[in-house]
Amino acid sequence: MTLSKIWVLAEASDGTVASTTLELLTKARGLADTVECVYAGDDGDDIAAVLGEYGCETVYQTGDLDGALMAVPTAAAIAEAVESGDGPDAILMGTSYDGRDTAARLSVKLDRTVITNVVDVTVDGDTLVGTEPIFGGSTDVRTRFTGEGPYIMLVRPKSFAAEPTGGSAADVEDLDVPELGAAAGAVVTERHVEESEGPKLDEAALVVSGGRGLGDAEKYSMVEDLAKALGGAAGASRAIVDAGWVPYSYQVGQTGKVVKPDVYLACGISGATQHLVGMKGSKHIIAINKDPEAPIFGVADLGIVGDVHKVMPQLLDALASR
Repeated sequence: MTLSKIWVLAEASDGTVASTTLELLTKARGLADTVECVYAGDDGDDIAAVLGEYGCETVYQTGDLDGALMAVPTAAAIAEAVESGDGPDAILMGTSYDGRDTAARLSVKLDRTVITNVVDVTVDGDTLVGTEPIFGGSTDVRTRFTGEGPYIMLVRPKSFAAEPTGGSAADVEDLDVPELGAAAGAVVTERHVEESEGPKLDEAALVVSGGRGLGDAEKYSMVEDLAKALGGAAGASRAIVDAGWVPYSYQVGQTGKVVKPDVYLACGISGATQHLVGMKGSKHIIAINKDPEAPIFGVADLGIVGDVHKVMPQLLDALASR
């Protein structure tokens, strides 16, 4: 069975649709007869072609945010559409900052439960069932909604492969935003975008990550050099992010980014459960660690028992000589 209609929260930046949105659209096509998007902004026409290519039939845009926090008008608009009878059976959102904020506000407005940390979604009768990893990803549980819809789910990035259908551009319609009251008082006054080179960490086909085994912050440059030489992205364990060696945006793990590259190279990372949750879905995992008992070797396809300070320079030299 399938549901009648699912809405996907569409996220985009500078006209580029977030990969998580495309993943959710791909999954939603198999769950509902109609798949549509809700988008915070007034430039829905700029992303309608891409969303339509992945199965979205209509994009409902909130209009100019005028500095408001993205989730405030979005949650209010969705809630009003639901209460007027024009809403969906379910709403899928990515586990991003804006996704979590929108889901929380919508949950309060509609008095509906949210199932979070979902890695798979199925239809059971007239409801949805979410699969969630627990105990650090060692066990999966299935959670179903028992109340009335709309069902709200927060889905982890990289849970599904994004596959286009070749569909035409989605229609774009305005979604009424009600009076926001005191919530409109919070506004975005400034944005800071970190400069970066090469592929994005959560979209890269190859990721090189460093951990505490590097010894000190200065040695992290080897990770960046190796990632650059291989045409990949640089990542990090939570330990060195907490230590201030690299920004939080580099963190791979349960509380950082979830990555699924073709190749994941872990350098000086012991393999704590928190980190494994964020990268164990990688197609090929290579680990370098001087401790032969390090947990990272339990998920690695290729393990190098050795000192990263000796192994990594040799790798860099070998690449430079090619």
